[in-house]
Amino acid sequence: MSPAQLSFPWSDTDHHWMQHALDTAETVMALPTPNPRVGCVIVRDGQILGLGATQRAGEAHAEVRALLDASANAFDVAGSTVYVTLEPCSHHGRTPPCVDALIAARPARVVIAMLDPNPNVTGQGVERLRAAGITVQVGLKGEEALAINPGFVSRMTRGTPWVWLKLAGSLDGRSALHNGSSQWITGAAARRDGHAWRARACAVLTGIGTVLADDPLLTPRHSPVSRMPTKIVLDTHLRLPPQARLLDGTPTWVFSAVDDAERRKALAERNAEVIVTPCTPDGRLDLDAVLQWLGSNDINELHVEAGPTLSGAWLRAGLADELLVYQAPMLLGDAQPMAALPAATMLPEQAEFAFIDTRLLGDDLRVRARHLDSWAELLRVLPLDRVSQV
Repeated sequence: MSPAQLSFPWSDTDHHWMQHALDTAETVMALPTPNPRVGCVIVRDGQILGLGATQRAGEAHAEVRALLDASANAFDVAGSTVYVTLEPCSHHGRTPPCVDALIAARPARVVIAMLDPNPNVTGQGVERLRAAGITVQVGLKGEEALAINPGFVSRMTRGTPWVWLKLAGSLDGRSALHNGSSQWITGAAARRDGHAWRARACAVLTGIGTVLADDPLLTPRHSPVSRMPTKIVLDTHLRLPPQARLLDGTPTWVFSAVDDAERRKALAERNAEVIVTPCTPDGRLDLDAVLQWLGSNDINELHVEAGPTLSGAWLRAGLADELLVYQAPMLLGDAQPMAALPAATMLPEQAEFAFIDTRLLGDDLRVRARHLDSWAELLRVLPLDRVSQV
Protein backbone atom coordinates (compact mmCIF):
# COMPACT_ATOMS: atom_id res chain seq x y z
CA MET A 1 0.00 0.00 0.00
CA SER A 2 1.53 3.31 -1.06
CA PRO A 3 1.52 6.51 1.00
CA ALA A 4 -0.80 8.03 -1.62
CA GLN A 5 -3.37 5.30 -0.95
CA LEU A 6 -3.29 6.22 2.72
CA SER A 7 -4.00 9.90 2.21
CA PHE A 8 -7.23 11.64 3.18
CA PRO A 9 -8.67 14.97 2.11
CA TRP A 10 -7.64 16.42 5.46
CA SER A 11 -9.35 19.68 6.29
CA ASP A 12 -7.63 22.83 7.46
CA THR A 13 -9.22 22.16 10.84
CA ASP A 14 -7.62 18.72 10.97
CA HIS A 15 -4.22 20.21 10.16
CA HIS A 16 -4.65 22.87 12.83
CA TRP A 17 -5.52 20.49 15.65
CA MET A 18 -2.95 17.87 14.75
CA GLN A 19 -0.31 20.60 14.78
CA HIS A 20 -1.57 21.51 18.22
CA ALA A 21 -1.08 17.90 19.29
CA LEU A 22 2.44 17.89 17.83
CA ASP A 23 3.28 21.12 19.64
CA THR A 24 2.02 19.54 22.85
CA ALA A 25 4.27 16.51 22.32
CA GLU A 26 7.24 18.84 21.91
CA THR A 27 6.71 20.19 25.43
CA VAL A 28 7.94 16.86 26.87
CA MET A 29 11.00 16.19 24.72
CA ALA A 30 13.17 15.37 27.76
CA LEU A 31 10.56 13.61 29.89
CA PRO A 32 9.02 10.23 28.91
CA THR A 33 12.03 8.17 27.78
CA PRO A 34 12.11 5.27 27.00
CA ASN A 35 8.50 5.86 25.97
CA PRO A 36 7.74 7.99 22.91
CA ARG A 37 6.80 11.66 23.16
CA VAL A 38 3.09 11.90 22.39
CA GLY A 39 0.63 14.76 22.36
CA CYS A 40 -3.16 14.55 22.36
CA VAL A 41 -5.91 17.16 21.98
CA ILE A 42 -9.64 16.48 22.26
CA VAL A 43 -11.86 18.88 20.32
CA ARG A 44 -15.56 19.48 19.72
CA ASP A 45 -17.09 22.37 17.79
CA GLY A 46 -13.76 24.19 17.66
CA GLN A 47 -13.25 24.05 21.43
CA ILE A 48 -10.47 22.19 23.23
CA LEU A 49 -11.99 19.83 25.77
CA GLY A 50 -8.78 18.20 26.91
CA LEU A 51 -5.04 18.42 26.29
CA GLY A 52 -2.25 16.10 27.37
CA ALA A 53 1.28 14.84 26.77
CA THR A 54 2.90 11.59 27.84
CA GLN A 55 4.59 11.84 31.23
CA ARG A 56 7.46 9.89 32.82
CA ALA A 57 7.62 6.15 32.22
CA GLY A 58 4.97 4.51 34.37
CA GLU A 59 2.81 7.65 34.48
CA ALA A 60 -0.18 8.61 32.33
CA HIS A 61 0.09 8.63 28.54
CA ALA A 62 -1.07 11.57 26.44
CA GLU A 63 -4.59 10.26 25.77
CA VAL A 64 -5.28 9.60 29.45
CA ARG A 65 -3.86 13.00 30.41
CA ALA A 66 -6.16 14.67 27.88
CA LEU A 67 -9.17 12.75 29.18
CA LEU A 68 -8.29 13.69 32.76
CA ASP A 69 -7.94 17.32 31.68
CA ALA A 70 -11.40 17.21 30.12
CA SER A 71 -12.86 15.59 33.22
CA ALA A 72 -11.26 18.21 35.48
CA ASN A 73 -13.10 20.86 33.47
CA ALA A 74 -16.38 18.90 33.57
CA PHE A 75 -16.39 18.24 29.81
CA ASP A 76 -18.08 15.13 28.38
CA VAL A 77 -15.95 14.09 25.39
CA ALA A 78 -18.59 11.83 23.80
CA GLY A 79 -18.91 12.67 20.11
CA SER A 80 -15.66 14.65 20.04
CA THR A 81 -12.61 14.27 17.79
CA VAL A 82 -9.35 13.11 19.31
CA TYR A 83 -6.10 14.13 17.62
CA VAL A 84 -3.10 12.11 18.79
CA THR A 85 0.44 12.01 17.40
CA LEU A 86 0.96 8.25 17.85
CA GLU A 87 -1.36 5.26 17.75
CA PRO A 88 -2.91 4.68 21.20
CA CYS A 89 -1.41 1.66 22.95
CA SER A 90 -3.49 -1.50 23.14
CA HIS A 91 -1.36 -3.60 25.50
CA HIS A 92 -0.62 -3.65 29.20
CA GLY A 93 2.85 -2.21 29.85
CA ARG A 94 3.69 0.06 32.76
CA THR A 95 0.18 1.52 32.34
CA PRO A 96 -3.20 0.14 31.15
CA PRO A 97 -4.06 0.36 27.43
CA CYS A 98 -5.00 3.85 26.29
CA VAL A 99 -7.54 2.41 23.82
CA ASP A 100 -9.63 1.20 26.76
CA ALA A 101 -9.87 4.72 28.14
CA LEU A 102 -10.74 6.14 24.72
CA ILE A 103 -13.40 3.52 24.02
CA ALA A 104 -14.99 4.24 27.40
CA ALA A 105 -14.99 7.98 26.61
CA ARG A 106 -16.88 7.41 23.30
CA PRO A 107 -15.36 9.98 20.93
CA ALA A 108 -16.82 9.97 17.44
CA ARG A 109 -13.47 10.10 15.66
CA VAL A 110 -9.78 9.55 16.36
CA VAL A 111 -7.15 11.03 14.03
CA ILE A 112 -3.68 9.53 14.41
CA ALA A 113 -0.48 10.97 12.93
CA MET A 114 1.39 7.66 12.72
CA LEU A 115 1.12 4.05 13.78
CA ASP A 116 3.14 2.82 16.73
CA PRO A 117 6.14 0.83 15.42
CA ASN A 118 6.17 -1.25 18.60
CA PRO A 119 5.35 -4.79 17.39
CA ASN A 120 3.12 -5.19 20.46
CA VAL A 121 0.93 -2.34 19.22
CA THR A 122 1.17 -1.72 15.46
CA GLY A 123 -2.36 -1.59 14.05
CA GLN A 124 -3.98 -3.22 17.07
CA GLY A 125 -4.96 0.07 18.67
CA VAL A 126 -6.60 1.17 15.43
CA GLU A 127 -8.43 -2.14 15.06
CA ARG A 128 -9.84 -2.01 18.59
CA LEU A 129 -11.05 1.56 18.21
CA ARG A 130 -12.77 0.74 14.93
CA ALA A 131 -14.30 -2.41 16.40
CA ALA A 132 -15.87 -0.15 19.03
CA GLY A 133 -17.55 1.90 16.29
CA ILE A 134 -15.13 4.85 16.39
CA THR A 135 -14.02 6.37 13.08
CA VAL A 136 -10.21 6.20 12.86
CA GLN A 137 -7.98 7.91 10.31
CA VAL A 138 -4.21 7.57 10.16
CA GLY A 139 -1.45 9.53 8.47
CA LEU A 140 -2.00 13.24 9.09
CA LYS A 141 1.42 14.92 9.59
CA GLY A 142 3.06 11.52 9.97
CA GLU A 143 6.55 12.69 9.07
CA GLU A 144 6.34 15.53 11.57
CA ALA A 145 5.31 13.01 14.24
CA LEU A 146 8.21 10.79 13.25
CA ALA A 147 10.62 13.71 13.65
CA ILE A 148 9.58 14.04 17.30
CA ASN A 149 10.37 10.37 18.00
CA PRO A 150 13.20 9.23 15.70
CA GLY A 151 14.90 7.41 18.57
CA PHE A 152 11.85 5.42 19.63
CA VAL A 153 11.10 4.44 16.04
CA SER A 154 14.76 3.57 15.45
CA ARG A 155 14.89 1.33 18.51
CA MET A 156 11.66 -0.41 17.55
CA THR A 157 12.58 -0.97 13.91
CA ARG A 158 16.40 -1.14 13.83
CA GLY A 159 17.09 -2.26 17.39
CA THR A 160 19.48 0.66 17.90
CA PRO A 161 19.11 4.29 19.01
CA TRP A 162 19.01 7.31 16.75
CA VAL A 163 22.48 8.86 16.93
CA TRP A 164 23.25 12.51 16.55
CA LEU A 165 26.84 13.69 16.48
CA LYS A 166 27.50 17.11 17.95
CA LEU A 167 30.38 19.02 16.36
CA ALA A 168 31.60 22.53 17.12
CA GLY A 169 34.24 24.56 15.37
CA SER A 170 35.19 27.42 13.12
CA LEU A 171 33.90 28.33 9.67
CA ASP A 172 36.76 26.35 8.16
CA GLY A 173 35.83 23.23 10.13
CA ARG A 174 38.48 23.39 12.87
CA SER A 175 37.71 22.51 16.47
CA ALA A 176 40.90 23.24 18.42
CA LEU A 177 44.44 24.53 18.10
CA HIS A 178 47.20 21.96 17.87
CA ASN A 179 48.08 22.66 21.50
CA GLY A 180 44.57 21.48 22.42
CA SER A 181 43.10 24.89 23.17
CA SER A 182 39.39 24.86 22.28
CA GLN A 183 37.42 26.69 25.00
CA TRP A 184 35.44 28.46 23.88
CA ILE A 185 35.19 28.61 20.10
CA THR A 186 31.41 29.00 20.15
CA GLY A 187 29.53 31.34 22.47
CA ALA A 188 27.19 31.02 25.42
CA ALA A 189 23.99 30.73 23.34
CA ALA A 190 25.40 27.82 21.35
CA ARG A 191 26.52 26.09 24.55
CA ARG A 192 23.05 26.47 26.07
CA ASP A 193 21.50 24.99 22.94
CA GLY A 194 23.94 22.08 23.01
CA HIS A 195 22.96 21.37 26.60
CA ALA A 196 19.27 21.33 25.59
CA TRP A 197 20.15 18.57 23.13
CA ARG A 198 21.99 16.71 25.86
CA ALA A 199 18.89 17.02 28.04
CA ARG A 200 16.55 15.46 25.46
CA ALA A 201 18.86 12.52 24.81
CA CYS A 202 18.58 9.26 26.70
CA ALA A 203 22.38 9.11 26.92
CA VAL A 204 25.41 11.32 26.27
CA LEU A 205 28.55 9.61 24.97
CA THR A 206 32.17 10.67 24.81
CA GLY A 207 35.56 9.01 24.53
CA ILE A 208 38.26 8.45 27.11
CA GLY A 209 40.53 10.87 25.27
CA THR A 210 38.12 13.73 25.92
CA VAL A 211 37.71 12.68 29.56
CA LEU A 212 41.47 12.60 30.18
CA ALA A 213 42.10 15.89 28.36
CA ASP A 214 39.12 17.98 29.51
CA ASP A 215 37.59 16.17 32.52
CA PRO A 216 34.05 17.12 31.37
CA LEU A 217 30.87 16.85 33.43
CA LEU A 218 28.70 15.77 30.46
CA THR A 219 25.63 17.19 32.19
CA PRO A 220 22.93 19.43 30.64
CA ARG A 221 23.61 21.98 33.37
CA HIS A 222 22.56 24.95 31.23
CA SER A 223 19.17 23.39 30.47
CA PRO A 224 16.37 22.55 32.93
CA VAL A 225 15.90 18.78 33.24
CA SER A 226 13.52 16.46 35.04
CA ARG A 227 15.84 13.49 34.63
CA MET A 228 19.53 13.18 33.81
CA PRO A 229 20.69 11.37 30.68
CA THR A 230 22.93 8.39 31.28
CA LYS A 231 26.61 9.17 30.73
CA ILE A 232 28.69 6.87 28.52
CA VAL A 233 32.45 6.63 28.07
CA LEU A 234 34.13 4.57 25.36
CA ASP A 235 37.31 3.42 27.07
CA THR A 236 39.03 0.55 25.27
CA HIS A 237 41.76 -0.01 27.89
CA LEU A 238 39.69 0.96 30.96
CA ARG A 239 41.71 4.04 31.89
CA LEU A 240 38.80 6.06 33.33
CA PRO A 241 39.93 7.56 36.66
CA PRO A 242 37.42 6.97 39.48
CA GLN A 243 37.89 10.63 40.43
CA ALA A 244 36.73 11.91 37.01
CA ARG A 245 34.18 14.69 37.39
CA LEU A 246 31.55 12.94 35.28
CA LEU A 247 31.42 10.18 37.93
CA ASP A 248 29.16 12.22 40.17
CA GLY A 249 26.98 9.36 41.40
CA THR A 250 24.52 9.42 38.50
CA PRO A 251 24.53 6.31 36.27
CA THR A 252 27.50 5.93 33.93
CA TRP A 253 28.22 3.14 31.45
CA VAL A 254 31.84 2.43 30.52
CA PHE A 255 32.36 0.37 27.39
CA SER A 256 35.76 -1.33 27.44
CA ALA A 257 37.63 -4.27 25.96
CA VAL A 258 39.23 -4.85 29.38
CA ASP A 259 37.59 -6.66 32.27
CA ASP A 260 39.67 -5.78 35.33
CA ALA A 261 37.99 -6.74 38.62
CA GLU A 262 39.80 -4.12 40.69
CA ARG A 263 39.08 -1.26 38.29
CA ARG A 264 35.50 -2.44 37.84
CA LYS A 265 35.01 -2.35 41.62
CA ALA A 266 36.49 1.15 41.94
CA LEU A 267 34.23 2.46 39.21
CA ALA A 268 31.18 0.67 40.62
CA GLU A 269 31.67 2.64 43.83
CA ARG A 270 31.01 5.76 41.72
CA ASN A 271 27.88 4.18 40.12
CA ALA A 272 29.70 3.32 36.89
CA GLU A 273 29.05 -0.01 35.19
CA VAL A 274 31.68 -1.58 32.93
CA ILE A 275 30.34 -3.28 29.80
CA VAL A 276 32.92 -5.53 28.17
CA THR A 277 32.68 -4.93 24.44
CA PRO A 278 34.30 -6.63 21.41
CA CYS A 279 36.84 -4.80 19.30
CA THR A 280 37.20 -4.43 15.55
CA PRO A 281 40.26 -5.93 13.80
CA ASP A 282 42.09 -2.58 14.18
CA GLY A 283 41.73 -2.72 17.98
CA ARG A 284 38.93 -0.17 18.40
CA LEU A 285 35.70 -0.79 20.24
CA ASP A 286 33.01 -2.11 17.93
CA LEU A 287 30.56 0.81 17.64
CA ASP A 288 27.90 -1.45 16.14
CA ALA A 289 28.08 -3.66 19.22
CA VAL A 290 27.80 -0.59 21.45
CA LEU A 291 24.65 0.55 19.64
CA GLN A 292 23.08 -2.91 19.80
CA TRP A 293 23.68 -3.02 23.55
CA LEU A 294 22.20 0.45 23.99
CA GLY A 295 19.13 -0.45 21.95
CA SER A 296 18.52 -3.53 24.07
CA ASN A 297 18.75 -1.32 27.16
CA ASP A 298 16.03 1.15 26.17
CA ILE A 299 18.18 3.97 24.79
CA ASN A 300 16.18 5.84 22.15
CA GLU A 301 18.44 8.79 21.36
CA LEU A 302 22.20 8.95 21.75
CA HIS A 303 24.06 12.27 21.85
CA VAL A 304 27.71 11.82 20.83
CA GLU A 305 30.03 14.63 21.87
CA ALA A 306 33.66 13.63 21.41
CA GLY A 307 37.03 14.61 20.02
CA PRO A 308 37.97 14.50 16.34
CA THR A 309 39.20 10.89 16.38
CA LEU A 310 36.04 9.36 17.84
CA SER A 311 33.79 11.73 15.89
CA GLY A 312 35.51 10.63 12.72
CA ALA A 313 35.06 6.98 13.70
CA TRP A 314 31.27 7.42 13.96
CA LEU A 315 31.19 9.07 10.54
CA ARG A 316 33.48 6.51 8.89
CA ALA A 317 31.29 3.72 10.23
CA GLY A 318 28.17 5.40 8.83
CA LEU A 319 26.55 5.40 12.27
CA ALA A 320 25.79 9.11 12.69
CA ASP A 321 22.10 9.53 11.82
CA GLU A 322 22.14 13.27 12.31
CA LEU A 323 24.78 15.99 12.61
CA LEU A 324 24.39 18.88 15.03
CA VAL A 325 27.05 21.36 13.95
CA TYR A 326 27.85 24.66 15.68
CA GLN A 327 30.08 27.08 13.78
CA ALA A 328 31.67 30.23 15.09
CA PRO A 329 32.36 33.16 12.71
CA MET A 330 36.13 32.75 12.80
CA LEU A 331 38.90 31.01 10.87
CA LEU A 332 41.54 28.88 12.60
CA GLY A 333 43.55 27.69 9.63
CA ASP A 334 46.05 24.93 10.42
CA ALA A 335 44.31 23.44 13.45
CA GLN A 336 42.58 20.24 14.55
CA PRO A 337 39.50 19.21 12.51
CA MET A 338 36.03 18.74 13.93
CA ALA A 339 36.21 15.12 12.76
CA ALA A 340 39.29 13.18 11.67
CA LEU A 341 38.44 11.68 8.30
CA PRO A 342 40.65 10.23 5.58
CA ALA A 343 41.27 12.26 2.46
CA ALA A 344 38.69 11.66 -0.28
CA THR A 345 40.02 10.51 -3.64
CA MET A 346 37.02 11.85 -5.58
CA LEU A 347 33.95 13.95 -5.05
CA PRO A 348 30.90 11.93 -3.99
CA GLU A 349 28.26 11.48 -6.66
CA GLN A 350 25.45 12.44 -4.29
CA ALA A 351 24.93 13.99 -0.90
CA GLU A 352 25.00 11.73 2.16
CA PHE A 353 23.21 14.22 4.43
CA ALA A 354 20.39 16.71 3.94
CA PHE A 355 20.16 20.05 5.73
CA ILE A 356 16.97 20.17 7.81
CA ASP A 357 17.47 23.29 9.91
CA THR A 358 19.77 26.29 10.29
CA ARG A 359 19.62 28.75 13.16
CA LEU A 360 21.58 31.71 14.46
CA LEU A 361 22.47 31.39 18.14
CA GLY A 362 24.05 34.61 19.24
CA ASP A 363 26.99 35.09 16.89
CA ASP A 364 27.15 31.39 15.98
CA LEU A 365 25.38 29.23 13.43
CA ARG A 366 23.76 25.89 14.22
CA VAL A 367 23.20 23.50 11.33
CA ARG A 368 21.28 20.23 11.53
CA ALA A 369 21.87 17.67 8.80
CA ARG A 370 20.08 14.32 8.61
CA HIS A 371 21.55 11.17 7.06
CA LEU A 372 19.42 10.46 4.00
CA ASP A 373 19.50 6.66 4.22
CA SER A 374 18.83 6.64 7.96
CA TRP A 375 15.77 8.84 7.55
CA ALA A 376 14.50 6.85 4.57
CA GLU A 377 14.72 3.71 6.70
CA LEU A 378 12.55 5.27 9.43
CA LEU A 379 10.07 6.67 6.92
CA ARG A 380 9.13 3.11 5.98
CA VAL A 381 7.02 2.88 9.15
CA LEU A 382 4.65 5.63 7.99
CA PRO A 383 2.56 3.74 5.38
CA LEU A 384 2.16 0.64 7.54
CA ASP A 385 -1.55 0.97 8.35
CA ARG A 386 -2.38 -2.71 7.97
CA VAL A 387 -6.12 -2.30 8.44
CA SER A 388 -8.69 -0.77 6.15
CA GLN A 389 -8.89 3.02 6.13
CA VAL A 390 -12.55 2.95 5.10
